[in-house]
Amino acid sequence: MIREIKTDELNKLLELYTHLHELGVPEHSEHLEKTWNAICNDENHHIIVCEVDGKIVSSCVCVIIPNLTRNIRPYAFIENVVTHADYRGKGYATACLNYAKEPAQKVDCYKMMLLTGSKNDKTLNLYKKAGYNSDDKTAFIQWLYGVML
Repeated sequence: MIREIKTDELNKLLELYTHLHELGVPEHSEHLEKTWNAICNDENHHIIVCEVDGKIVSSCVCVIIPNLTRNIRPYAFIENVVTHADYRGKGYATACLNYAKEPAQKVDCYKMMLLTGSKNDKTLNLYKKAGYNSDDKTAFIQWLYGVML
């Protein structure tokens, strides 16, 4: 089942993120709770999940960004695409990415963007098959102080 995350599923999501690049589940803190509440209360922030047998096995984040160009049409940014290692290759991430189009289309986004740090051909082909290309834009990233890689 593909859907948006529920507010009581933070721990399940954090556990899934250990299959992304996290070294562990962050300690519960006031900062974590404030951040989670801000995400849950932001109508432009969508965490899409794939649930199999009651377990969240894949997810992506779709953030809608208001915009003053392109006839004042917003755009969407996709981040944190992850699938549990035991569930990869079954189309769950693709299903999450396809579902992420819904909130973007609902508010008339003119494009969706996705960045990846992966050089893995399987990962890159997943994004290409989901309709993304790497020909139209060039991405640059500036890591800010305190960012954990």
